[in-house]
Amino acid sequence: MSTNVKTSRRSRIKMGIRKNLEGTTVRPRLSVFRSNKAIYAQIIDDSKGHTIASASSADLEKAKLNKETSKTVGKKVAEKALASGINEIVFDRNGYLYHGNVKALAEGAREGGLKF
Repeated sequence: MSTNVKTSRRSRIKMGIRKNLEGTTVRPRLSVFRSNKAIYAQIIDDSKGHTIASASSADLEKAKLNKETSKTVGKKVAEKALASGINEIVFDRNGYLYHGNVKALAEGAREGGLKF
């Protein structure tokens, strides 16, 4: 069974990122997962191992993934986080480049009131 080069590269980058950042109770981690059809965001407290808030483009029932949809997901997760009493986070791009949909999600979260 051969491994996919793109997937193995992303997992290597992901491990390098994750060893340097950790979500705490005071500053939880905003983790991003992107697929071909949707984008997902979770705010995670790593010290307790709990997901505090989450949002996805699948929940919004948007037809296709684009930057506007990603920005909406960022605003939605920021809204849920502020309702939980969280206003500062650590951004985990999860091995993806900070470009396109991942960047749009981060900008939407900042517009929603989260501080990175």
